[in-house]
Amino acid sequence: MKKLLIAALAAAFILPGAAARKKQAEPPKTDREVWAKTAYRIAYPVLSNLAAGTLHRNMPVEQRGPSHPEYGSYGDRTKYAYLEALGRTICGIAPWLELPVDTTTKDGKMRKELLDLSIKGLTNAMDTASADYISFAVGYQALVDAAHLAQGLMRAPKNLWGGLDKATQQRIVYEMKQTRKVRPNVSNWLMFTAQIEAFLRSVGEEYDQVRVDYPVRQMDKWYKGDGVYGDGEPFHWDYYNSFVIQPMLIDVLSVMGDGFPGMRKRVLDRAARYAEVTERMISPEGTIPPIGRSLQYRTAALQVLSQMALMDRLPKSVSKGQVRSAMTAVIRNFFGQPGTFDENGWLRIGFCGAQPEIGEAYTCTGSLYLCTTGFLALGLPEDDPFWTAPAEKWTSQKAWSGEKFPQDHSIAN
Repeated sequence: MKKLLIAALAAAFILPGAAARKKQAEPPKTDREVWAKTAYRIAYPVLSNLAAGTLHRNMPVEQRGPSHPEYGSYGDRTKYAYLEALGRTICGIAPWLELPVDTTTKDGKMRKELLDLSIKGLTNAMDTASADYISFAVGYQALVDAAHLAQGLMRAPKNLWGGLDKATQQRIVYEMKQTRKVRPNVSNWLMFTAQIEAFLRSVGEEYDQVRVDYPVRQMDKWYKGDGVYGDGEPFHWDYYNSFVIQPMLIDVLSVMGDGFPGMRKRVLDRAARYAEVTERMISPEGTIPPIGRSLQYRTAALQVLSQMALMDRLPKSVSKGQVRSAMTAVIRNFFGQPGTFDENGWLRIGFCGAQPEIGEAYTCTGSLYLCTTGFLALGLPEDDPFWTAPAEKWTSQKAWSGEKFPQDHSIAN
């Protein structure tokens, strides 16, 4: 009788709690859940600490030390790390935050929490009296991450930019203009100046047309063909077309296109081709080639593919179901690898796990958060066909299993 009573008490009080914990730990049931929970896991440490005024205190700054022979003139990255983490996180999750506010679903609750944290965090970052005040005038790298933040704010004009108080908005505008002191490298860096000026125009502020004209026209001259731009005059085997060049060209021209007749369509057609090639580069196992520099940006290599999905401009050769399935597999492989996060949830330098040896001299912990840009398609509502279409094999799975798959052809221009 005593054992039965103990068992009954356990069933009444202990087991429900255990069941609840088990339920919370259940793996995601849909691809969107995989994306949303992963994006939340990545973004939460950055935004929650910034909102609490503890980002400078709690965020580790992993980097290649000044003693490294390749470190050169890059120096200590600590002064840039916090703006990097903020700008890059916002840049990627902004379309998700821009969806209508919803507190009834798991997805809605996560993005509402991140939206609130983003607004509070940006308010702290722009408050000179805050322990987490972030100046955009600390040096040349600030241009890069001010641009990523500008791009993110353009991607969430209603909920994020519109959710900030006027004083914070004015401080952001002031800080953005401080980056005009930086002379960009003649490379993908030109797009950072254009992105900031496009943002200023988008919010009704004074902007410098010349700082847009030159970068956009120069990138067009560096176009190599078949959907790929040079990073400067040379061509490099890396993912900078996805990290910076094509996403910023698209977003800049969405605001500034009236000054470049016909160019926006050309840029979008090229981006669709680049997305098509990206999908074909995803292996049957859901991996991508470790090619070029800045591999620690992980899923940022998928930004153009995700952006084309968000804009409903995927090429006709791929279905929404196969793109989603392929990208989900890559996300699982990147962020399910042990060592990707430290014990407190911060990203570690690496391509797949903790691989500090692949860190670049110009990167640190804050830099890693560019990976969020691979999640742009979260800005599509849950009932969008991108999420509801049946899962399908992607191109390389079809090709390597002997099934029919479409021929591949280059584009003319």
